[in-house]
This record gives sequence, C-alpha cells and structure tokens, in this order.
Amino acid sequence: MVMHMKIIFLYLCFLYFMAESSSSSSSTIQNYTRYKQISSLRLERINNHLENINKVPVLTIESPDGDLIDCVHKRKQLALDHPLLKNHKIQKMPSEMPRGMKVKSEQNGDSNNNTETNVGGGEGKGRVRRDVWQMWHRNGTRCPKGTVPIRRSMVHDVLRAKSLYDYGKKQRTQIPVARRSNAPEPDILSAGNGHEHAIAYTGSSSQEMYGAKASISVWDPSIEVMNEFSLSQIWVLSGSFDGPDLNSIEAGWQVSPELYGDTRPRLFTYWTSDSYQATGCYNLLCAGFIQTNSKIAIGAAISPVSSYAGNQYDISILIWKDPKVGNWWMSFGDNTLVGYWPAELFTHLAGHATMVEWGGEVVNSRSNGRHTSTQMGSGHFAEDGFGKASYFRNLEIVDIDNTLSSVQSISTLAENTNCYDIQSSYSNEWGTYFYYGGPGNNPQCP
Repeated sequence: MVMHMKIIFLYLCFLYFMAESSSSSSSTIQNYTRYKQISSLRLERINNHLENINKVPVLTIESPDGDLIDCVHKRKQLALDHPLLKNHKIQKMPSEMPRGMKVKSEQNGDSNNNTETNVGGGEGKGRVRRDVWQMWHRNGTRCPKGTVPIRRSMVHDVLRAKSLYDYGKKQRTQIPVARRSNAPEPDILSAGNGHEHAIAYTGSSSQEMYGAKASISVWDPSIEVMNEFSLSQIWVLSGSFDGPDLNSIEAGWQVSPELYGDTRPRLFTYWTSDSYQATGCYNLLCAGFIQTNSKIAIGAAISPVSSYAGNQYDISILIWKDPKVGNWWMSFGDNTLVGYWPAELFTHLAGHATMVEWGGEVVNSRSNGRHTSTQMGSGHFAEDGFGKASYFRNLEIVDIDNTLSSVQSISTLAENTNCYDIQSSYSNEWGTYFYYGGPGNNPQCP
C-alpha cells in the first residue's frame, strides 16, 4: 500500500513538472515530453536517479529562465561520490598558476570583466563587451559561502533523453574521424556520424601540452530539431582517436534543447576517459568535476549574447593542469576559478595532453531528408567577419614550464565548407584567432 501511494505521488509530481514546463517561455521545447507515455516503474527509476544527483541544498534560487539553482555544501557535491574520489581532499586553490595569468578566486572578485576591448585583426570597427554573466544572478540572490551552485535536474529533463542511461552523456559516435595527427585532407573527410565541425587545432602524438585558453563569442544559434545541438568549445585531448581510451576535457557554451529544454546558450563542461563510452558526462550530471566557486553555475544560461551588427559579447575559458598536484583546473571570465577535474579520473591526461582543439560543432540528423538548418556560431559564414560571424580569439596553450603563450601555428578543419566554414588569422590585439560557423542548409548545402 505504501509503495502504491508512493507511485501515485511520483506521478502527480510528474504532472506538476509538465504543467510547470508548459508555462515557460520555451514551452514548445519543454512540452516535447508532455505527451510521452511513461510507466510508474520508469518514473520511479528516474526519481531515484534524481535523488542521487540532486543533493540536498542549503538554499534554492529560482532563475528568471525557470532554472532552479541549488546551493549545495561543497563537501556534499556529487563529484565526491565517485569511487576513485572516496578519500579525495578538495583542493581549494591550484598550487601554481600558469605564468602570465592573473587569477581571481571567489574571494577576490567576480568573473565578469565589465570592460571593453577593441576589435582585432583589422576586421572593421567595433568593440567587444566582456560583461557577460549568468541569468540566475538577475534576482540578486547568491549562494552562501561554503556552497556551490548546481542546476537542478528535473523529471522532464531526463525524459527528453533517449534513456535514463543516456541522460547527460555524449554518444560514442561523437568522435569525428578527422581528429588525429595524421588526418587526411579536409576535403575528403566525411562527417563524424552526423556531427559536423569547424575547428582549429594544434598538437601531435609527440607533443606535450598542459592546457589551453581562448575567448569565445557567445550567440544563440537556432536549432532545427530537439535532438540536435550547436556548441562552441575547447577540447583538451590525449589518447587514441580510433580506440577506446581517448581522454577528453571540454568546456564552452552550447545550445541543446534535449539537454536543457530550451534554446539558450549555456556554459557547459564535459569529460571522458574512455572515448565517451561509460565514463564522464555533461556538467555535474555525474560524479567527477569538483566545483569550488559559489558564483558560477555550470549548465546555467549565459546572458547577454552577441547580436548581428550589434554588441559582441564573449567569454574566456582556460583549462590547465596543476603542475604539482595534477588536477585539471578551469577558469571562466576574468580568470575566476570554477573548479577542477581530479587527476584520478584520467589515464592519458594523468600525464599531459597531446592535442588541443578550438571551434564549433553541430549535430546534423537529416531529419527531413536534407542537411539540417541548425546553425553553428552566429549562423553566418566566417568571411562575414566581425559583428556578424562568431569568433575565437587569443588562442593560447600552457607548455611544460606552466607558461601560457599565444599559439603560433594552427591547422583548421571543416568537414563541409558549404554548410559551416572557418578562417584563421593573426593580429597584435587578438593574437591567433579565427571566425567560423554557418547556416547549415542552403542551396550549396542541400
């Protein structure tokens, strides 16, 4: 009888979540789950999973976009449930910063610059604003000291995924065939199982790298169908691209209706130590990444965003390896520390990275029998330049001496330049940079 009542209660909770989602500004996306059949057993399994990943908060903050941000005590966060981290002591600060970098912890300041920089590369007139923040901050409430903000997962979030197991994970087919040091020429490459890219990269199997940085312009590209996404990110990689042992650390912004239930660009992270097979996940949806900052919520919407021929907004992301402890740290915005991926999670990256990539990726599902119209970046091709095309600027890597320096040589790759392309250059202000992106489906991209 008790079990029967519990199932009824869970189902009523599910109906409530569906009613709540229908009132949001992105109801068309979230209502995708409203008419799905769901058994009481599956609903119970979903709620059991959510109980495991949604830790009991000290405080909950409701964001204007509908997100619930839970302030969880940092020692209670999901990361520490990982079997490899049973005796892990949280590292408060890196033992050493990359040379040439000034870092702010949450005690030293906010992560947004509130400054402007001049456009680089002689690509016309304009300025880049750096006062990019997160939407959940708008109501003025912050998480208390000693807690970390975590975006709460809901029943309808899980129902949008292919299965409970797939929730928060990338598929094994994610890896494009092009990403290896001996890659063939781009014009003979095929898309990586529906995933298409426009990327810059550096590295080889014999090269040792210990981090990467870039400033990435933020846009809100349109997504054609629910299970497609568009992202712009940094990849820090080591291991075999053809085998089961690829290690990858990733961070940037993405628009993913399936994962988030809307079409807002969101700060995201990802990691895997076995080529996206069983390990790793997006954001904090599984044990792994340890958050140390109380002001940045991974998975939360970024605001404001760039507009065509208008204000341009970008975010800076740095990923680097602590040279003494071995953990891979991440900073966001004005070099504010967010947290780290513990060294225990990795095999190849326990040593160093052999390749770094910067750029965009979309899913092309060809759901209507043609190339998707899901946009990459701003939805405009690279040649449109500043204020119209999306960009990565000030590409840097961290070397064996823990020194952050401008990337002197990069290669570029786009599997289908009629759909999405990339153009790189160099200037004194922007260092090594590139424009990239595209509209997807068009007369030259059928």
